[in-house]
Amino acid sequence: MSNREPLKPCLFAFPGPLRDQLVGAVLNGTKVSTTGLLAEYEAEKEELPPVGERSALIDSDGRETAVLEVTEVRVLRLGDVDLQHAIDEGEGDTSVAEWRAGHERFWHSVEMREALGDPGFTVDDDTMVVAERFRVVELLDPAMGTESR
Repeated sequence: MSNREPLKPCLFAFPGPLRDQLVGAVLNGTKVSTTGLLAEYEAEKEELPPVGERSALIDSDGRETAVLEVTEVRVLRLGDVDLQHAIDEGEGDTSVAEWRAGHERFWHSVEMREALGDPGFTVDDDTMVVAERFRVVELLDPAMGTESR
């Protein structure tokens, strides 16, 4: 049984294959950054995470798989996202254009538009995004909720 305080959940995408892929990339060390829409933070009335904040990475089954710590948070225009950030998202993209196309598909999805409360939501170069870097500070055994190393 873990004796740590409950952590805020870290949820990538929606439950399903994409979330499973992203969680796997975090756990194998290829995903060390993520990008969200500033509009999503605003819609959820959520503050940006401060550097040092820790959260529990949640898989599609709702289990905690790792403890993450925020190491950097930048708010910038979508058009200003750089190649290193795109590569560090761990999704296999080799160009900013490839990274952006995948993110636009997600941000323009029915689920995301519903989450934002805007059925016609679209992004462009001036859309503000939140570029976050993080590190894994503890791997958890999802079956037990305890440290696995």
